[in-house]
Amino acid sequence: METIYFAGGCLWGVQAFIKTLPGVTLTEAGRANGTSNTLEGDYDGYAECVKTVFDPTVVTVRELMEYFFEIIDPYSLNKQGEDVGEKYRTGVYSEKQEHLQEAKAFLREREDYDQIVVEVLPLTNYVRSAEEHQDRLTKYPNDYCHIPKAILNKYK
Repeated sequence: METIYFAGGCLWGVQAFIKTLPGVTLTEAGRANGTSNTLEGDYDGYAECVKTVFDPTVVTVRELMEYFFEIIDPYSLNKQGEDVGEKYRTGVYSEKQEHLQEAKAFLREREDYDQIVVEVLPLTNYVRSAEEHQDRLTKYPNDYCHIPKAILNKYK
């Protein structure tokens, strides 16, 4: 199993979508690449993200990127749906250089590459979100989500 982190706006919908994908064995709501070890105050530069554990014999990073692009606006800086702010930026983070190379290659292959604002960076810090944020849309299906329900349920 391997691990990669996807930031795509509010983590509730991102987690609800990613956990349905083929080859994904575990998801966890969290925050990536901030500057503190806690989630107090303004989150100190963190991006809301979903820790994604996957089986690389079933799904590749490239395929995960293709799925990810179904739920994000890759041209929107620090905004997805009604969620606005740095913590809602789009990004892909990993401790494995190969994952980052695959993600960057996927972006470079797009003809609109120069307009994409999805950051692809090494994971420098990760903090798990509170229990109330874990699988939030499973517990409270009517909570706000910037991802249309038809897309959330596409791979179930």
